[in-house]
Amino acid sequence: MKNICFYFQIHQPLRLKKYRFFQIGQDHYYYDDFQTEEKIRMVAEQSYLPANRTIADMIRSSNGKFKCAFSISGVALEQLEQYAPEVIDSFRELAATGSIEFLAEPYAHSLSSVFDTDEFELQVKMHADKIESLFGKRPTALRNAELIYSDEVGEKIVDMGFKTVLIEEAKHVMGWKSPNFVYSHAYLNKLKLLVRNSKLSEDIFMRFSNPSWADYPLTAEKFIGWISSAPSEEKVFNIWMGYESLGMVQRHETGIFEFLKAIPYHAMEHQIGFALPSEIGKKNEPTGSLLVPFPISWWGHEKDLSPWNGNDLQHEALEKLYSVGVRVRMCNDKPLLHDWLMLQTSDHFRYMSHKEAYGSQYESPYDAFVNYMNVLADFMDRVNAQFPSGIDNEELNELLTTITHQEKEIATLEEEVKKLKVRKAKVSGK
Repeated sequence: MKNICFYFQIHQPLRLKKYRFFQIGQDHYYYDDFQTEEKIRMVAEQSYLPANRTIADMIRSSNGKFKCAFSISGVALEQLEQYAPEVIDSFRELAATGSIEFLAEPYAHSLSSVFDTDEFELQVKMHADKIESLFGKRPTALRNAELIYSDEVGEKIVDMGFKTVLIEEAKHVMGWKSPNFVYSHAYLNKLKLLVRNSKLSEDIFMRFSNPSWADYPLTAEKFIGWISSAPSEEKVFNIWMGYESLGMVQRHETGIFEFLKAIPYHAMEHQIGFALPSEIGKKNEPTGSLLVPFPISWWGHEKDLSPWNGNDLQHEALEKLYSVGVRVRMCNDKPLLHDWLMLQTSDHFRYMSHKEAYGSQYESPYDAFVNYMNVLADFMDRVNAQFPSGIDNEELNELLTTITHQEKEIATLEEEVKKLKVRKAKVSGK
């Protein structure tokens, strides 16, 4: 039986305010709260809430057969909790249906999987904890920020205990292979790779309302017909996109929500089902492996990291940011730790791109760079005030290891004390 796997990304960065050189050392608050609130409220009202209502209708009308997955960054979750809590409530209602899966990702929607693997592991755990606390279930499949993946990143994902990861359909990786199968890591067979079908995904989020497109108008019947007519051995059709595609990229008046609502009916008519990423990973054996020696992503034609590290401005910003990772992780300063996460969000570096600066509020990549580096200069001064740059990273790592061992030892001793108190109480009771 063929199955469709729908997955939607939700991410919004905290917008940085205009931060000038003379503010360094004087102003430690970096964010434009007005712009951030305005953006999250707009996207919640035009996209997230009506889309969630549509998904709920699709689940009900199909008697629970329709299923889909979400990856919501920690940064976006914080904004929704603060500015649009009704969106969180609507996701709780969807979660209660049992037809929804929440995926793990780096909390800050960061590039840490490539630039700081220790940070990557911490952020994925932090994000999984957040998802579990909000929606009651811990993620078992992972979707990295921007669908970034490589063999090396895959190794780290396996080390973290995940067995299923979502990746992009990059032509230089796939070659003649179809995305409509499950694959495995190049040399770690237990990690299963689900590959986005970029053509079918982009038919919805990019071409749906384009009257010059040869297949316009796109109907649910036509879309399902394409899947039905695919070779019978192709069983998995991964349709993935940003959630803003529903209601913002494709506006309500285009008929996008009516199109979605009709999909379960036509799918069931053709005996096509729906499955969650973790279900696909469990039920399907890989047809082969994929070799991915260099990182891929779902942005641009190249499907690489160039939208975030393709020029000297981006290289300098990323190098300086991640140079203080070890120091920051030793801090107990909550505002500093929160800023560390917010400054890692991938959007800041994309705004510095000469070709992929989608969504930027800056006049030029250079303006984005100057503003970010002013903020980063103040942030690094705060880090150095706690852990001077004269202490090298090797010394800090040794100190961090010692502190970690001490914390574990204290926790063990505290547990022993609890047990002794219980024993004493039992003896006293006799």
